[in-house]
Amino acid sequence: MQMIDNVVEKYADLFDIDSNLDRLVQRIELLSYINPNNIEQEKRRFFASKYTETPEFHYPKVKFDAYKLQRLFFSQRLERIEDEEIRQLYEDIIYYYSGMIECIDTIGQGKRFYYNSLRSYGTPTERDVENAKFILHFADEPLGKEMIPAFSAQEAKQYFEEFAKRYNFKLNIKLSTKLAAEAMVSNSTQTLLLKKNVLFSENQLKTLAYHEIGVHLVTTYNGMAQPLKVFSNGFPKNVETQEGLAVFSEYMSGALTLKRLKELAYRVLAVDSLLKGNSFAATFDLIHGQYKLNRDDAFTITLRVHRGGGFTKDQLYLTGLKKVYDYYHAGEDLSLLLMGKVNIEYKPLIEKLLKLGLAKDSLYFNDAFSQNNNQNKTLDFILRNLK
Repeated sequence: MQMIDNVVEKYADLFDIDSNLDRLVQRIELLSYINPNNIEQEKRRFFASKYTETPEFHYPKVKFDAYKLQRLFFSQRLERIEDEEIRQLYEDIIYYYSGMIECIDTIGQGKRFYYNSLRSYGTPTERDVENAKFILHFADEPLGKEMIPAFSAQEAKQYFEEFAKRYNFKLNIKLSTKLAAEAMVSNSTQTLLLKKNVLFSENQLKTLAYHEIGVHLVTTYNGMAQPLKVFSNGFPKNVETQEGLAVFSEYMSGALTLKRLKELAYRVLAVDSLLKGNSFAATFDLIHGQYKLNRDDAFTITLRVHRGGGFTKDQLYLTGLKKVYDYYHAGEDLSLLLMGKVNIEYKPLIEKLLKLGLAKDSLYFNDAFSQNNNQNKTLDFILRNLK
């Protein structure tokens, strides 16, 4: 404790700015705003129109003044941070959080939100699209009983509560009808949100446990234990690394399937369709009509990409998985990436922060990363050969 007190005293200006940003960032969790309130109603309406009418989604009301909040972010006196590399990190952070504010403030405003999303999450490259098509060339594998939806959301809740006992942190679970995915973690409230009106397969429960709890909640709680709050609130453009880690956790646990990998490939093609200016119906037709994915899954993928006015985040799961897969096979330390909501590109700086006492080793570790339990040789072949 004395050592931490000494570090705080030595870097008082840094901790002051970090604390200021922590107070400001609490209000800007994008995922709490981007999920429409009326998904099920618009899904029924879209299907009833024979896939022609564009859904009209409604979104939660924004609870802050974007202009005032951005002004507070940019009022931080970063020149007080003496170390140039750390000062640059915080400059990057402010620009990143500013982009998040603009994303939230323009949800549902068509092109305005879309361009803000592009700035924050980027676009798939031609190589990314080719990687997605490469994955979709592989024949579907036969589905066993572990892939059949049979568990209610309440049963899923019990499964996750049991799974989380291996970690010594509190697990909050809430059921919701307003999710675009089957599950998601709210970083700000440390809550696992489950979609209420769906059935989960045995494989899906394992997948979500290692993805949402094993990575997203592990990095949430590890980040909260760090001296600097930036580990909890998120490094700039951390989504690719975080989602890559989460899917890699599925792979290492043996839960990742070709079906799941194809889902990530469809997401890339859906974002590419969005970039080409295609409508909701046209993207749905690409995934359901041309690639023959069942209409419920095709709707979910299309919704995830077209919500808000055009959300390009979903292309990062596949690129993130490839980067983390290569990182692991290069013999790198995965625990470094579990220290909080970090970005693999900042690895040298994270190591520097550790040496300076401004960061500490992960409190929790994902047991899937201790041993590779993947038995699917097709997955290995695909991941090795992605460009």
